[in-house]
Amino acid sequence: MTESQATNITWHQATIDCAARERLLNQKGCIIWFTGLSGSGKSTLANEVASALHQNQHLTYVLDGDNIRHGLNKNLGFSPEDREENIRRIGEVASLFADAGVITATAFISPYRADREKVRSLLEGGRFIEVYVACPIEECEKRDPKGLYKKARSGEIKGFTGIDAPYEAPGKPEITVDTSTLNLEDSARKVIGYLESAGLI
Repeated sequence: MTESQATNITWHQATIDCAARERLLNQKGCIIWFTGLSGSGKSTLANEVASALHQNQHLTYVLDGDNIRHGLNKNLGFSPEDREENIRRIGEVASLFADAGVITATAFISPYRADREKVRSLLEGGRFIEVYVACPIEECEKRDPKGLYKKARSGEIKGFTGIDAPYEAPGKPEITVDTSTLNLEDSARKVIGYLESAGLI
């Protein structure tokens, strides 16, 4: 699915480069990749971080898993192959946002370690920040904001991550946040503190 079908194409170099855009924005483009089980708080935390950055005059954008499946990836299901393609596409989009100088937060389960590492490889060192939202499955299932765990347990949903499909936790994430023990404000502060220490803002 990832093999190029296009022929007779040429890469055109832009007149304005990433460094020029970053000088204009006074920040460095990057991807903050939130990964974790359904219900762990990825979207909530991504939006909290984006909101806090926006209030401090930083240009941000959140790419959310469900939202992307309403448009760009609406033709993909949840098979391992479709999950891989889902992350490949969003990785390419997020990389373009980062090249535009935008601090780009993504909130996807992204269960496979290899897929996340492929996205990391698209960026220069230090521009991909993996945030493991390490909420225990028991807590995620207790929250069950979308009622998905209940459906998965009843057999209504097949191939659900954490129940009958695997989740490969990050080996060495830049940041680990356990939302079962850390509140939203402190979780966001931890992420923003990392961006500051890394010189991205």
